[in-house]
Amino acid sequence: MLKQRILTALLLLPMVIAAIFALPAQWFPILLAIIFLGGSWEYQRLAGLSGRASRYLLMLSQTIILLFLYWFKDHWDSTILMDLIVGCAIWLLMFTRLVQYRDSATVTRVYRWLSFTTAIMSITIGWFSVCWIRLQEDGAWLILLLLLIVWAADVGAYFAGKTFGKTRLAPLISPGKTRAGLVGGLILAPLVGLLAAKLMPLGDIDATHLVLLSLVVALVSVGGDLMISLHKRTSGFKDSGNLLPGHGGILDRLDSLLVASPFFALGILVMGF
Repeated sequence: MLKQRILTALLLLPMVIAAIFALPAQWFPILLAIIFLGGSWEYQRLAGLSGRASRYLLMLSQTIILLFLYWFKDHWDSTILMDLIVGCAIWLLMFTRLVQYRDSATVTRVYRWLSFTTAIMSITIGWFSVCWIRLQEDGAWLILLLLLIVWAADVGAYFAGKTFGKTRLAPLISPGKTRAGLVGGLILAPLVGLLAAKLMPLGDIDATHLVLLSLVVALVSVGGDLMISLHKRTSGFKDSGNLLPGHGGILDRLDSLLVASPFFALGILVMGF
């Protein structure tokens, strides 16, 4: 499984780099919308939306929202601080679902509506945040920095959990995650962030600010991962899809980025990166 994950990641990496750096900034949101809508499509079964009408409603609603935001992208900067604060606050509110989760949870009407809302909010906030970052002067490098921090948190958690993990972090939602893994991710993420920032043409970035931002990004990224795990566990699916061998579906790769991006965007805005 690990070899398959690594091989898939190595095949995807050049395409990710090309999309970030080679694709014109004005086209990047369109490509990202297509990818994120793929994640929205996977959300249908995780949310228990078995009816055709509810599935189409999710996709139609999500498409209209992204088109509306894209149409007004030239005006994003006028309200960006408030938009990002609201986006982060919504994610913190959605995290309460993790605390309230019970092992007896099943796909009910309330679950479907909560998951429908979670799907819309997470895809919209994630897409908006990543697109805003890309439209900045050093946007391509900042997105790469964000991805490296998220990936480092994931890698650090994986190997620390395998080596030292004994106490489970969230046994009811994701039995494979451990507290040692969380610590490993929180250690590796800022280290990779500092090293990457020094190698990138981003100018002077305050090391303390970057460490703090990396810790926040790493921490909330775990929450994003757990959120998708909550839906998979409740709906009875092992993965969100099977598009990516060894990784599952699109949401299995986007889960951390969806929540990390608004917190990272807010951080670089407030800290003046």
